[in-house]
Amino acid sequence: MMRESIALDPLRRRWARRVGAVLLGLAVWTAAAPSMGRDAAEPPRDIQGWIARLHEATRNRAYSGTYVVTRGSEIASARIAHVCDGRQQIERIEALSGPARVTWRRDDEVMTLMPERQWAVRDRRELLRLFPGPLKVPGIDVADFYRAELRGSERLAGFDAWVVEFLPKDALRYGYRIWSEKRTGLALKLQTLDGSAQVLEQVAFTELQIDAPLRLDVLARQMEDTRGYHIERPTLRKTTLEAEGWRLRAEVPGFRPVTCWQRVEESNRPRSPLQCVFSDGLASVSLFFPAGDGTSVNQVRAGATHMLSRRVAGQLVVALGEVPPQTLERFLGVLERSR
Repeated sequence: MMRESIALDPLRRRWARRVGAVLLGLAVWTAAAPSMGRDAAEPPRDIQGWIARLHEATRNRAYSGTYVVTRGSEIASARIAHVCDGRQQIERIEALSGPARVTWRRDDEVMTLMPERQWAVRDRRELLRLFPGPLKVPGIDVADFYRAELRGSERLAGFDAWVVEFLPKDALRYGYRIWSEKRTGLALKLQTLDGSAQVLEQVAFTELQIDAPLRLDVLARQMEDTRGYHIERPTLRKTTLEAEGWRLRAEVPGFRPVTCWQRVEESNRPRSPLQCVFSDGLASVSLFFPAGDGTSVNQVRAGATHMLSRRVAGQLVVALGEVPPQTLERFLGVLERSR
């Protein structure tokens, strides 16, 4: 089960994160959007301004469209419908390639339906709050680790967009190139860049309708219609790395703990699966502590996502994130048992 979780969550996040988190996750912040007047077309002057613009883009706004994810020779597509009324957001994402899968999200409640198996997994996951991350990670100023540079403007999917790059100031994180629609701020395309500015992965809308005629109550009723499905509802307990007997003996520069959950199981296993997430305000790293005593130690890469596993104090630990592999090495190198 843990191996499946490790395999599925990164893909789900990648579908969700890219395009400046327009896709699954950006609209979890619910403050009222500013009016979009003539000044909205002016590009921000610094990275904090750009992050705020990306966050504000989906509030009080409905949109629908089709987007494509490209990772090397792999191409996948999905259809999204998103509604936010300034207080609550609901979105539906349907995979158009690969296994049939529909992912619903209502604020932090996530439900994934697998029609071929008539199976659904439903839980609340703060763990999906990813790029461009929360507006503020305590103790972190994004400007200390990234800078923004405007690269001009282009027309994409029928919209005029500013092109901006978020450039890292060290080798522990990747850069991003973003196409932000001039009127609303919606991210139309996002590329993840390595240290040589090579594209590791990209997400782009091929078709988009902004201010689509979608109703939140209609999507809510559709989300609740799970007739014929077996619903799995994992029980999660919020905790901390330290409370579970672990600590980082040294800081990984720029990364702070965001959230940590342990799956509560009824089995007689000596440990329950644990996942702790760290963020620098843009990128994130997850540390997974599987329940079993697995022996697999490996390194896997899929686009910009790296996964590295190592045995620490007798426990298999998996580090995963959209960061360079040396960042995961740093996390696993400073992780230790505290009791």
